Amino acid sequence: MNSYNNLVVEVKDEVVVVQINRERALNALNKETIEELQKFFSYYWSDEKIKCVIVTGGGAKAFVAGADITELADLDVRGGNETSARGLYLMKTIQNFPKPVIAAVNGFALGGGCELALACDIRLASEKAKFGQPEVNLGIIPGYGGTQRLPRIVGRGKAMQLILTGDIIDSAEAYRIGLVDEVYPHDELMDNALKMANKIASKGPIAIELAKESINRGLDGTLTAGCDLEKANFAQTCGTGDKNEGMEAFLEKRPAKFTGH
Repeated sequence: MNSYNNLVVEVKDEVVVVQINRERALNALNKETIEELQKFFSYYWSDEKIKCVIVTGGGAKAFVAGADITELADLDVRGGNETSARGLYLMKTIQNFPKPVIAAVNGFALGGGCELALACDIRLASEKAKFGQPEVNLGIIPGYGGTQRLPRIVGRGKAMQLILTGDIIDSAEAYRIGLVDEVYPHDELMDNALKMANKIASKGPIAIELAKESINRGLDGTLTAGCDLEKANFAQTCGTGDKNEGMEAFLEKRPAKFTGH
């Protein structure tokens, strides 16, 4: 198990919860935290015991309130390129992570925090959550994928509005525009995130991984290419022991016992 300065990691059966724990800085993503998140996802990449990841924020106020302004203030062009590359690499790692990643957004998800949530597969929010890409207020633009993932999720016009105005929206509006998938009372967020994660963990892990890959890679290409990928991945699942177990369990009216093989 890796040790971290800015993360708290808790394994709950087949689910691992990673909490960003810089409460005094509202969990802002400084360089060290991004590098620790990269280390975390690399560590669990091939862990067959873990079937789902939940990302959340420590404390009562923030999921991640943004990038660390104290670091951004000193950037020049070269530093900006390096900082953006580091953040983009983490977000790409999360998007391509072979297990589903759920964002449990418990407070402010602004700037890099919103981009972190956007990189996750499913976004669940507390009623207290707030979302936004307010970078233009600082004379910069989103640098961790916000200009690309946000329009893919909420549409071009709404993404333009949010990014160009720098407006911050509440969880109800985020749900209305499709930025988040479910909203819960604040005290029930983590229980519902764990419930969903455990439900996903009970499914065939090969099918889950290939379904995630098919959706993500398919959205980056044409419909024809996406359907070809789906065909190949569907065929791959048909050659697994999990497929045999799933079919037999269904016919025998019992819960399936998937092994990931």
